[in-house]
Amino acid sequence: MHGLAFFLFLVIVALTLVITYYASKRTKTTSEFYTADSSLTGWQNGLAIAGDYMSAASFLGIAGMIALTGFDGFFYSIGFLVAYLVVLYIVAEPLRNLGKYTMADMIAARFDDKKVRGVAALNTIAISIFYMIAQLVGAGGLIKLLLGLDYVYSVLIVGVLMTVYVVFGGMTATSWVQIVKAVLLMVGTFIISIIVFAKFDFSIAKMFHEMKTATPLGEAFLNPGNKFKDPLDTISLNLALVLGTAGLPHILIRFFTVKDAPTARKSVVYATWIIGLFYVMTIFLGFGAAAFVGYDKIVAANPAGNMAAPLLAEALGGDFLFAFISAVAFATILAVVAGLVLSAASAFAHDFYSHILRRGQATEKEQMLAARWASVGVSVLSILLALFAQKMNVAFLVSLAFAVAASANLPTIVFTIFWRRFNTTGAITGMLVGLISALVLVFFSPNVWSPQPGAAIFVGEPLFKLANPGIISIPLGFIGAIVGTLVSSKKADEKKYTEIVVKANTGIGRV
Repeated sequence: MHGLAFFLFLVIVALTLVITYYASKRTKTTSEFYTADSSLTGWQNGLAIAGDYMSAASFLGIAGMIALTGFDGFFYSIGFLVAYLVVLYIVAEPLRNLGKYTMADMIAARFDDKKVRGVAALNTIAISIFYMIAQLVGAGGLIKLLLGLDYVYSVLIVGVLMTVYVVFGGMTATSWVQIVKAVLLMVGTFIISIIVFAKFDFSIAKMFHEMKTATPLGEAFLNPGNKFKDPLDTISLNLALVLGTAGLPHILIRFFTVKDAPTARKSVVYATWIIGLFYVMTIFLGFGAAAFVGYDKIVAANPAGNMAAPLLAEALGGDFLFAFISAVAFATILAVVAGLVLSAASAFAHDFYSHILRRGQATEKEQMLAARWASVGVSVLSILLALFAQKMNVAFLVSLAFAVAASANLPTIVFTIFWRRFNTTGAITGMLVGLISALVLVFFSPNVWSPQPGAAIFVGEPLFKLANPGIISIPLGFIGAIVGTLVSSKKADEKKYTEIVVKANTGIGRV
């Protein structure tokens, strides 16, 4: 057990619990619970979005992926960053103008139908849980490495903490935990990057030259094809990464925490700059881990490479930097899982319970109680699923969540805003086809089935050969929405569509 690391862990936990305590005093209504009463400024929400987005996949997973597979690992950095252009130009302002608490609100602004709201809420819960599994896997590996605790107990610790943040502090606590975490993560990553760059005499050319002989891959380290042998798999991954962010529920609900659409757009610009700088620095994390930690040590600590960044910190800066980076990684996981729990709980309490079961008649007190119980339920389910995914790289797990988000949510969001003929049947069909196809393809993929014992969850030959389903499931989501609309006898309400376009672009009459 690393004593200093354990102490910094306690400091991080104490700080976040203090934030939660003060936030709980300001969380009395559903608006405060779901959206922090839309009180965040552009730069605050930008930092919080960055905090939400720079997850365990980004910090732990990408560093390990680059260290072990070279160029292929950097696909994740590129995809995660470019995705924000889609969010900025297509989703941010219309979502803020049309919605209130959840993504389903945006769809329901055009299609006031319980089935549409219910399916949108189902998508939100499924994607949030998928994404959360990755964070909990990262947390389990990190705490096991540092404190010597069994993986199961490590996951339980994080699960309990994330539930406390959401149940008592709501969006206010979640946002400020993310802001603090984003600052700490940028500082820690910058320190490591500077030290790594100094080791290569601040020369990009020297760094790339020396990496040709620094790993067992040799010169192939700098070339694509080390992990993704099939070009279709590479395209599928990048499609999921670039398009998936615009469908991620825990990112989308962040646009409701600001007062208006211009502030939402401003917060995305802030987030894009912060995230862009971070993903550039993942090159130094991955190269540094490969050169100064070594392939064997990275794999020994975690076969998927998830502990590469903390091990690099230890190699460069000894116990203190190791403890600091590990504590930051822990804060990273806590912040992101809190946001995920909140998005799933909001979908259940606001969409299922309040609008479908209670038909809009639930009181503030009843909605708050439902949201808190939903938070507990989502946490328990995510913890149970995370126990089966211990050996998977967290960046890879998140890419699967992106594929589900891009397949299930993005087609309906885009058509709701831009297609006049789009109707209720098309919305439901698009969301269900995208969700089911993505989940089924993931289940039959090499991630779940492998002929080699221990390489996947089940032993057997995968029926679907691609690791990421995006190249199939994303087009299917769009096709489902189009076909559902065209074959349906229901006509689109053109007047309602015109109102939606005005609201989406100006915010006039925002629901």
